[in-house]
Amino acid sequence: MRLVQVMVPTGKREAVLDVLDDEEVDYAVSDETSGRDYTAVVTFPLPTAAVEPVLDRLRGVGIERDAYTVVVQAETVVSEQFEALEERYESDEEETGNGDRIAREELVARADEMAPTVRPYVLMTAVSAVVATAGLLLDSPAVVVGSMVIAPLIGPAMATSVGTVVDDSELVLRGVKLQALGGALAIGAAAVFAFLLRMTNVVPLTAEEVFAIGEVRERLAPDVLSLVIALGAGAAGAVSLSSGVSSALVGVMIAAALVPPTAVVGIGIAWGAPQTVVGSAVLVLVNILAINLVALVVLWRLGYRPKLWFREEEARAATLKRIAALGAVLLLLTGLLGAFTYSAYRTADFEEEATAAIEAELPPEATLLDMEVVYEGFPLQTPQRIVVTVGYPPGATPPTAASAIRDRVATLAPDPIGPFGHADVSVQVRYVGVDAAA
Repeated sequence: MRLVQVMVPTGKREAVLDVLDDEEVDYAVSDETSGRDYTAVVTFPLPTAAVEPVLDRLRGVGIERDAYTVVVQAETVVSEQFEALEERYESDEEETGNGDRIAREELVARADEMAPTVRPYVLMTAVSAVVATAGLLLDSPAVVVGSMVIAPLIGPAMATSVGTVVDDSELVLRGVKLQALGGALAIGAAAVFAFLLRMTNVVPLTAEEVFAIGEVRERLAPDVLSLVIALGAGAAGAVSLSSGVSSALVGVMIAAALVPPTAVVGIGIAWGAPQTVVGSAVLVLVNILAINLVALVVLWRLGYRPKLWFREEEARAATLKRIAALGAVLLLLTGLLGAFTYSAYRTADFEEEATAAIEAELPPEATLLDMEVVYEGFPLQTPQRIVVTVGYPPGATPPTAASAIRDRVATLAPDPIGPFGHADVSVQVRYVGVDAAA
């Protein structure tokens, strides 16, 4: 429920009170004695769903052109007339299409407040990216989650979507600028921090060892299921914003879709292997677009429109254009995620077949210790080099299985691994003496 306070200009008092009486709203009127062009202050409680219809009617009698309105959240209203008003709007929910959503003016105010000023936004985004980078390199899910909590990423995304549906170009531009700044800043902060860790030997790892860290590795080749997080985050953000509830937890969900893969991109740049983190970069773009697209669709479906009726068609056209543009780019990038998913399936299947083929060629006393596969290609990866490490008892003669292993691995059937050319796969076999008792 909301408590509304309206400053009534001279000559509008009777019109305002007639509207409130017609709506059966319980109100209190105070005379305005400041000497300005106001004659009264009217205060009245409203159910959340009634705020926008009542304000629209007041706007129809010219109240908004010469006065200002304050809407605040009320905890409790004890009044039989208010209860009747609340029941009426609940029963008319399907007809009005409002439900429990907040008024358009309140939505815009919340979106504007959630889009922070540049200085705190820059600071919090940089800190979030640095903490995420540390968590990834430490292989600590708890630290990565902590970085999501402090990331101020929900505000700009919601500001862009709200500005679009209500035809507020200034709010749209502000949201787009903050999102672009946040993405570039997060990658830059993560790259600089990771580069310092590398140069000072705090993290004395090669690029291959860094990309083998669990928290980093799982974000190198994202699949289409990663898109679900962004879609859910965008929908949840729009619903929480329009219902007036806290968006803090939804902000963490949005950060979960953006912060870790952004930090991985920075790590790849710092270790001089940007081509390795292309999948993470694609995931960042997909998630940003998905969050904006879903939030835009949800807010439009909830019935939010521009304040002035003659601008509704213009807002509708702008919204449809942006939905189409976001959808087209998202579809293209989602195709890349699908390719990553298929590539991951192919590589996993290839490694399983290669492992079985190698073990079949080894004598009983030998053991397959490790198989390292180096892949190339984008977005479909193909194996270029395979290093096989075989253990055998110390003092014994190394098994003569290298030739057979090379032949079996290099000539694996292409189905289901597709165009992995046989002759292009290089197979190296290393023998290591291993004490079985140890």
